[in-house]
Amino acid sequence: MIKILLVDDHRLVQDGIASILDQTEGISICGKCASGEEAVGLVRSLSPHVVLMDIVMKGMTGIEATRWIKDMDSAVKVILISTEVKKEFVSAGIKSGIDGYIPKDVTKDILVEAIHKVFNGERYFTDAITKLIFEDFYLTEKGGKKRDHQITKELTERENEILELVAQGIGNKEISERLFISVRTVETHKTHILDKLGLKNATELIKYAIKHNIISMD
Repeated sequence: MIKILLVDDHRLVQDGIASILDQTEGISICGKCASGEEAVGLVRSLSPHVVLMDIVMKGMTGIEATRWIKDMDSAVKVILISTEVKKEFVSAGIKSGIDGYIPKDVTKDILVEAIHKVFNGERYFTDAITKLIFEDFYLTEKGGKKRDHQITKELTERENEILELVAQGIGNKEISERLFISVRTVETHKTHILDKLGLKNATELIKYAIKHNIISMD
């Protein structure tokens, strides 16, 4: 029996998916919630096999919640379900470790197929999403390799991303939107970055970034 955790802040969508899956042999709904924060907690307590995760929710996004879930237990499979097929959502989702991505307007057969495939260790993307991934890869290859980013070994990969964005003068809200994390999470990361590097404020951080070629003045 495949245990499913449903995460969606729209009750009608949540109930609709639950109604479909309740009638599907070999699949059971072990829990439902309406936020990323709740999802992280329920994964700990319910140990679902697959999480069906909405992306845009109040507070923690589905993409940020996926990152937390994968850090806790990489064996838990996560399928993002979205009303929109957007390149930035797909890209951020892949970076966070998702196992699949499907639009909310898919048929029951596709939904069930996606669940079974990720449960069995495969990844599942619809044709439209696969096309987006390929186009992005093609354009990157055609345009040549992007500049290699300088990294600071004392920091995590996420902290390095935020360090570069902060050093470019980008505000917390825009960083949160770009990385699909909450503003509070951005602030927490910034505090950790300053502590790890022994810096006092954003001005010192920018000087550090210039000195270590993390950003360029060209």
